[in-house]
Amino acid sequence: MLQPSRNPQQAPPAPIPGRAWLMLALATVGFAVNFWAWALLSPLGPRFKDSLGLSSFQQSLLVAVPVVVGSLGRIPVGALTDRYGGRVMFPLVSLITVVPVLYLGLAGHSSLTALLVGGFFLGVGGTAFAVGVPFVNAWFPPERRGLAIGLFGMGMGGTAISALSTVKLVKAHSVETPFLITAAVLVVYAVVAALVLRDAPDRIVPTEPLSTRLAATLRLGITWQASALYAVAFGGYVAFSVYLPTYLKNGYGLTQADAANRMAGFVLLAVAMRPVGGWLSDRVGPVRVLAGSLALVVTGALVQSATPTLAPMGTIAFLAMAAALGAGSGATFAFVALLAPPQRTGSVTGVVGAAGGLGGFVPPLVMGSLYGSYGTYAVGLLLLAAVAAVALVFTGTEVRRALTRRAPVGAAH
Repeated sequence: MLQPSRNPQQAPPAPIPGRAWLMLALATVGFAVNFWAWALLSPLGPRFKDSLGLSSFQQSLLVAVPVVVGSLGRIPVGALTDRYGGRVMFPLVSLITVVPVLYLGLAGHSSLTALLVGGFFLGVGGTAFAVGVPFVNAWFPPERRGLAIGLFGMGMGGTAISALSTVKLVKAHSVETPFLITAAVLVVYAVVAALVLRDAPDRIVPTEPLSTRLAATLRLGITWQASALYAVAFGGYVAFSVYLPTYLKNGYGLTQADAANRMAGFVLLAVAMRPVGGWLSDRVGPVRVLAGSLALVVTGALVQSATPTLAPMGTIAFLAMAAALGAGSGATFAFVALLAPPQRTGSVTGVVGAAGGLGGFVPPLVMGSLYGSYGTYAVGLLLLAAVAAVALVFTGTEVRRALTRRAPVGAAH
């Protein structure tokens, strides 16, 4: 019911050109590199807490600021990508991100104020997501976009690179080292992207002013439906990816390095499941994938709220939530690919991406405040379970109705 029926006599879908896969690969690398930069402060949160004497709330604020800026910045960046294309925007975003990375590495880590200023501008790296989705969408037909956007979404694994390397590099060399290496990689990527990236030849370029396009985007039902889902799915992923080292250190007494490694495992599983969520959505529909994912998040959060031993129950609960949040994120953008007008994909992506990032901004602050007040994370995890349960009901009602009302893909194109 959710997938358009095919006439048995129809010709099989045309093969995807090799250039489309190359563009997808380059976009995914760009997403990963910028997300690597975006997540540099998270693994160092416990270190800065100890060296600067930060409270739990201040530490949470430090790792959350890049998230909120990167989230809100996706709205204008997505709209600009609709207008100027990924060929322009990927190198531009990457080069702008170099500036706060160098600032934080060379001068901006001596005080909370300096870190917050650097973290604010580091948020630009998080806007790369809103560049990649419309860029990739334009290269693939609707029936393959779930998989394509899911594969592109694996670039969020850039946070795993940061988790696995940042603390080790600081211990082996200096606090400046991971920032200098990341800045160099961003510059190399920007040059390669400027030389190699090409926008899809049939890309629809809007002609209306930016304000008009954003206003029209905000009137679309798909914008708000997908935003609500992404705030839970991707927001949950972002929240855990930035706060899990702190959670594991406070809740289970792990060392900074051990906590960062476990966070990297969480991230890698979520990254691996994102294209699976998109691929499954192409075949069985986004509603089923979203429903299954959200049900698993509810279960995992409820289990973890009891603070079970980390081996094996706590680890199982976290990994189950990682898989569910990754698959749910992929399914959300399969939903966007089906319903968003092609000329507004970037604008819709910007708003939806902002909602996802903001969904990741609030939980670390809530968790930090609750832990500071009660010495436990149980209430925060119960809140996560409740929010995921509401999203599950929304998926089975409003999202299902939106998809059943849509025109068949063939009719839309």
